[in-house]
Amino acid sequence: MPPFAPVNPATSSQEPAIAVSQPAPMIEVVAGVIRDLRGRILLARRTEGRDLAGLWEFPGGKHEVDESAEAALTRELREELGIEIEIGAPLIRVPQAYPHKRLCLDVHVVQAWRGTVRGLEGQALAWVPPHKLADYPMPPADIPVVAALTQPDRYLVTPEPGDDDNLWLAVLERALANGIRRVQLRAPACEPQRWRLLVTQAIARCREAGAQVLVNADIELAQSLGVGLHLRASQLAGLTKRSLPDGEMVGASCHTLEELLAAQAIGCDFAVVGAIRPTASHPGTAPLGWEGFAGLREAVSLPIYAIGGLVPDDIGEARHHGAQGIAAIRGLWPD
Repeated sequence: MPPFAPVNPATSSQEPAIAVSQPAPMIEVVAGVIRDLRGRILLARRTEGRDLAGLWEFPGGKHEVDESAEAALTRELREELGIEIEIGAPLIRVPQAYPHKRLCLDVHVVQAWRGTVRGLEGQALAWVPPHKLADYPMPPADIPVVAALTQPDRYLVTPEPGDDDNLWLAVLERALANGIRRVQLRAPACEPQRWRLLVTQAIARCREAGAQVLVNADIELAQSLGVGLHLRASQLAGLTKRSLPDGEMVGASCHTLEELLAAQAIGCDFAVVGAIRPTASHPGTAPLGWEGFAGLREAVSLPIYAIGGLVPDDIGEARHHGAQGIAAIRGLWPD
């Protein structure tokens, strides 16, 4: 942990973001991911007298009138840090509501930069290895940015195994070979004894590929096998704290604001929200759509996967609306 703490603990990254009671104009803010030659990422500490003073953030600032995101980021990093930059790919746009304002944090990767980095506005700076970013207390809008930099952008939810367990395992291996690095093992119709054996075999394959594993709904099974847990929305109301040690991932399926706030309150690491588009598995259910997704995204600081009729080509659109990436069964399970 870094030897720092936020000046106001009530505004720390552990507190849920609170939606404003009346719609307010969205403030457009830009930020850059700046790396040094060792791959460390630059963070700046918010100075005294500002909102959320003492918290760490990705450097940047507000748009001026009629200014593009690229021009704003170039200007802000010149004024704040004394460097000239070449802007690379967009990373993520995070809409976030605070008690007194709404903002959208538009984050771009800085492809190259010239000059000597200095805190020209009196701000402290820190070069942080990517795996240490989560140790720094941040404003809610910056927390999904850390996830976008360090966690998988695809979350595979497995289908029922059918009649051939070996075929199911072989297709899982193909998904892992295709780059899947986070997997939810889910088969609610499978007989428990058979499922436990199949889960054990699947975990071994995931670990060999370096993929994170979560078991759907079954707290005892996840604990006994030493893997993560993915909670159903119906389980959230009955929990008041994390059901697994901090060393394991906990995710949750959410469909409403209340469920998202509950998932954040019990310490989930991420959530899955949808359905974005109509799906065969939920016929007749009105899709949430991207605007509905972004509206829910504003209210919490959790990383959130979008789900519902999505494929890898949708990851860019998902990131544009604040998602970590996509979760899917059919869209990520090889044919």
